Amino acid sequence: MADKILVCDFGSQTNRLIARRIIEMGVKCELIDHENIASHLEDSDVKGIIFSGGPHSVYEKGAMMIDPVVYESGLPILGICYGMQMMTFQQGGVVKAGHSKEYGKTAMTLIESSRLTQGMSLGTQVWMSHGDHVSVLAPGFKAKAYSYNTPFALIEHETKPWYGVQFHPEVTHTLEGLVLLKNFVFEIAKVSQLWRAQDFIEEEVARIRDEVKDKKVLCALSGGVDSSVTATLLHKAIGDQCTFMFIDHGCMRHEEGAWIKKTFIDERGFNLVMINAKKRFFDALKGVIEPEQKRKVIGNMFIRVFEEESAKLGDFAFLAQGTLYTDVIESGTKTAQTIKSHHNVGGLPEDMKFKVIEPLKTLFKDEARQVGLELGLPYELVYRQPFPGPGLSIRVMGEVNEESVRIVRESDRIFKEELIAFDLYDKIWQSFSVNTNVRSVGVMGDQRTYGVMVSLRAITSLDGMSADVAHIPMDCLLQVSNRIVNEVAGVNRVTYDITSKPPATIEWE
Repeated sequence: MADKILVCDFGSQTNRLIARRIIEMGVKCELIDHENIASHLEDSDVKGIIFSGGPHSVYEKGAMMIDPVVYESGLPILGICYGMQMMTFQQGGVVKAGHSKEYGKTAMTLIESSRLTQGMSLGTQVWMSHGDHVSVLAPGFKAKAYSYNTPFALIEHETKPWYGVQFHPEVTHTLEGLVLLKNFVFEIAKVSQLWRAQDFIEEEVARIRDEVKDKKVLCALSGGVDSSVTATLLHKAIGDQCTFMFIDHGCMRHEEGAWIKKTFIDERGFNLVMINAKKRFFDALKGVIEPEQKRKVIGNMFIRVFEEESAKLGDFAFLAQGTLYTDVIESGTKTAQTIKSHHNVGGLPEDMKFKVIEPLKTLFKDEARQVGLELGLPYELVYRQPFPGPGLSIRVMGEVNEESVRIVRESDRIFKEELIAFDLYDKIWQSFSVNTNVRSVGVMGDQRTYGVMVSLRAITSLDGMSADVAHIPMDCLLQVSNRIVNEVAGVNRVTYDITSKPPATIEWE
């Protein structure tokens, strides 16, 4: 077994990003509900605990607090933002609302040496996001760094392995945040047994076999990275006990069905059933405009089609899905706010008959890719760009129908072809087109047109939790625009979305 670090969830939208940074180091990490910490302390593999940030104040009635047993465990602790304030509050210090809030890039100065700051510069840039601050340190703690508005930006207990930072070391805007996290993991928590994709596969295969036993599993297979890795993992674990099903909801990429058949039936011999359900989905989406409702309609319809089609094939007790942790965190956790529901998380109906298996739900995209390569999947499949479960439906603003989807599908194909031609496709995390359903006047062939505006979106990212706009050469954008207005009927204008995440999400809906 591998050593592990626990991240206790107090509601921060970057709580999983903390775990992500640790996993990048090759270290096993679990994000857990802070209320269940006591049960995890019995695990001898746990070497350290991190308290995440959160949106609340520690002095509010009913504020989230950690079980005091954690402080008695002897394990190293790192409190981040709310986590630092909570630790201070519970240990007898004082936390108050600040006279001014501190958000964004901030210069921080180290006061004294600390095991947590080994290798860091005396003055460094950190990312702050807080309104409250520690006004009086708890007994036994000393300040190790300060910023202009925060006298206790970094604190350390004099005799116990307890540390607190008011800033967020997990985000890239904290320039030496990774150095700090590595110090905590390797120098303070003394982690030595590292995580490997092969370890994950072996553990998941054993877990799946233990849970499924002799029952049958139905696995949703869309051809995307997540579902393909999930399917291959299921096939390795239980073989013919798993039946794979591809449901074409009419909002797939260009010739996706043919590609699925070739890859998984012709080349790998999967027991894959192909279902054409386009009409059912388009009928269900008729008149639906609100983005969250689209996702829930599609999630509900997916399950209904699975139930009806699987009934023709036999008795299935489980449904396997390629859910990643980014899907879970954006759909909301017990303490974190919902950003958007994912069709295979927030869109599942409560009365479905299947028990869900989600073997990748603790992984980010690049971790799932590592697992896919370890399972023998080809590079070109594993490094496909992400594609949302609801498909092109959430890239159509307004009502979804065959015509509105056609515009997205054709313009998306052209965008991909030109990115490949310009040797940019593999350098971009995700790229796609959006049917804005905004109409504008144009001139084509000396005649007035009133056509649809398509917007192009391309971003770079490490984990999907934050993203920057891809800097695509103007020559490429002009070529894409020229082809779209000439080849995609009904389009007369093309724009490029230059908004990062945050404040925007990657998808438009």
